[in-house]
Amino acid sequence: MFPLHREREQPIFSSRAHVFQIDPTTKRNWIPASKHAVTVSFFYDANRNVYRIISVGGTKAIINCTVTPSMTFTKTSQKFGQWADSRANTVYGLGFATEQQLHQFYEKFKEVKDAARLAREKSQDKELANTALTIAAPQCIYSCVSQDLSDELQSPPVMCVNGPEDKLFRSQSADITLSSEKERIKKMLSEGSVCDMNLEAELFTLQDSNSKLVAALHEANANVEQWKKQLAAYQEETERLRDQVAELEAHGGQGPSDLLKDELSKSLEELEALLKAKDEEIHILQGNKAEYHEIERERDEAIHRLRETEMHNSELERRIHNSEQNLNNSLEERDRMDSEIQKAIEFLDIKIFDLNDLRQSLVKLINK
Repeated sequence: MFPLHREREQPIFSSRAHVFQIDPTTKRNWIPASKHAVTVSFFYDANRNVYRIISVGGTKAIINCTVTPSMTFTKTSQKFGQWADSRANTVYGLGFATEQQLHQFYEKFKEVKDAARLAREKSQDKELANTALTIAAPQCIYSCVSQDLSDELQSPPVMCVNGPEDKLFRSQSADITLSSEKERIKKMLSEGSVCDMNLEAELFTLQDSNSKLVAALHEANANVEQWKKQLAAYQEETERLRDQVAELEAHGGQGPSDLLKDELSKSLEELEALLKAKDEEIHILQGNKAEYHEIERERDEAIHRLRETEMHNSELERRIHNSEQNLNNSLEERDRMDSEIQKAIEFLDIKIFDLNDLRQSLVKLINK
């Protein structure tokens, strides 16, 4: 059966640090015990009233130290601290990422050491609780281990100072899909924005041309009205002169002289030429009016296309917002799963180490 005190051993504090051990030969140099930062945890066994510091790298126990009142954790720099374990005949060193993390570990070490001292004072005549081992069938061991792992996974979460340094679970396919979808929608939105800008520039050009044509048309209409009035006046003057000529011719001897006739004929020709020029200008203005209507139609089409582009951009923005929200939800879910898997693996590492202890204990009992 799995030792009962393991079932009551709970993590009370956890941090991440680089672990070192003193060189047993020189007693001066530090030897790295881990390639990267690992989790270093304080565990409390309520049954035996014992505190331990445990750190596991893979299936190997890097630190397995029982805290005693005689231990002292010393800060040797802003981010490094050490303590000596006489039972293991070694000195452990921890390198933290920040000074705050070192301070938190230092305070927890003092707290655990004081608690161990109080426990020893209350039970000086007692040693560590007896580890009653009962040899049972392998199936019983497997069932107990499975139950223990289930209980550990349902236990309260460990308080982590640094948090996981490396992600253990990466949904690469989800990242690639979400990122490609987001890039594609952004590209569509940028293309829509460029089209929108081109349409706006075209609309502004058409509006400018339209305003110029409207001003020219208003001016031409005003000139036409003025020219019509002048033409009517010229026609009245021509009719009056013709009447005078006819009247003079009717009086015979009293008719106008040749000089007067020439002047009247010249004036009449000038008036006809002016009338013809004004008619041509009227035809030109009427042609410009047709062009003005064509430009107005093009402007209406450009406004319609601009509105359709704005609606398309709104739809793209809505899709981008939904994609970003889905991406954030996926990232949050993945981080949550990463955290749960990290905790589960830490507990599994510890339990694997405990199983190795159990195996060695069983071997020793069998050999006896």
